[in-house]
Amino acid sequence: EKAYGFIEQEDGNDIFVHVTGLAEGVATIDKDMVVEYEVEQGRKGPQATNVHPVAPSGAS
Repeated sequence: EKAYGFIEQEDGNDIFVHVTGLAEGVATIDKDMVVEYEVEQGRKGPQATNVHPVAPSGAS
C-alpha cells in the first residue's frame, strides 16, 4: 500500500498525509474513516500530522 494519501477536509479541500503523520499506535487509516489531525507546514505545503480516527457517536 501507499505510504501517503489525502484527507478531505470539512471545507472540501484535500490535505496531504504521510504514514509518518499518523498518531502513535495508528498503523493505517481507511477510506471514509473520520479522523482528527493537526496541520503543519511541510516542504510542499500544509500536511496533516497526529492523525487519529474519531470514535463514532455512541461507541465505547
